[in-house]
Amino acid sequence: MRAHHIDRPADLDVVRDSYDRVADNYAEMVATTGMGDIRRHPWLKASVDAFADSVAGLGPVLDVGCGPGTVTAYLAERGLDVSGVDLSPRMVENARRLHPECRFEVASATELDLAGESLGGVLGWWSLFNLPRDVLPQVLGMFARALRPGGHLITGTHVGDEDFPRTEAYGGVPVRWTTYRWRPEQLVALIERAGLRSVAELRLPDDEFSGPGVVVMARRPG
Repeated sequence: MRAHHIDRPADLDVVRDSYDRVADNYAEMVATTGMGDIRRHPWLKASVDAFADSVAGLGPVLDVGCGPGTVTAYLAERGLDVSGVDLSPRMVENARRLHPECRFEVASATELDLAGESLGGVLGWWSLFNLPRDVLPQVLGMFARALRPGGHLITGTHVGDEDFPRTEAYGGVPVRWTTYRWRPEQLVALIERAGLRSVAELRLPDDEFSGPGVVVMARRPG
C-alpha cells in the first residue's frame, strides 16, 4: 500500500493505448527530425545539464514519462544513476531497444510507490501534461516527498490558457488524450505548494514541433 493515495485519471487506459499507438512513430521522429532530442536544442540541453550538475552525488534519479528513453540515456552518459518509467509498454519496449544499457519499467506517474527521501532527482520532461488539473498537484506532492533534501525536480510542459483535446499526433496517428496547458506562474505555484522551491525557469516560444513551453527546476529545501 502506498502511504499517499493518488487519484487514478479516468482516461488512463485510453491515454496508455494512444501512446502505444504512437510509440514507434515518435521514436522514429526523434531519430530523424530531432524532435525531443535535447542534444539538438541548446537551451533544453543546458537545462538538463544544469539539472544533472545539481543532482550529481545526491542519489538515484527517476525519469517519469521517459518515452523512448532519450533523456534517460543522456543523463546516464553524464554519469547519473538514472532509470526511466513510462505509462506505455510500447514506449518502454522502444526505450529498452534503443538504450539497452539503461533501466526502464512500465508505470504511470499516478501508480508509483516512491519511498520518502529516496531520490536525488526527478524529471517530468514534457510527460505530465496529460494529468488532470486535480491530479497533477498530487503527483508533484509525491515527487517532493520522494526527493532527498537538496534534491531537484525538473519539469517541462506546454503553456496556454485552454486544455486541448488531441485526436491525432505524431504523423497523423489517431489518439485520444487531453493536453492540459498551464501558465508558467500557475505551474510554479503548484510546485511550490508541493513543498519545493523554484530555482530556475525557462520560457520557450513555439517552434516547428510544438507550441510555447516552459521548463521549471525546483529544489527540496534542506
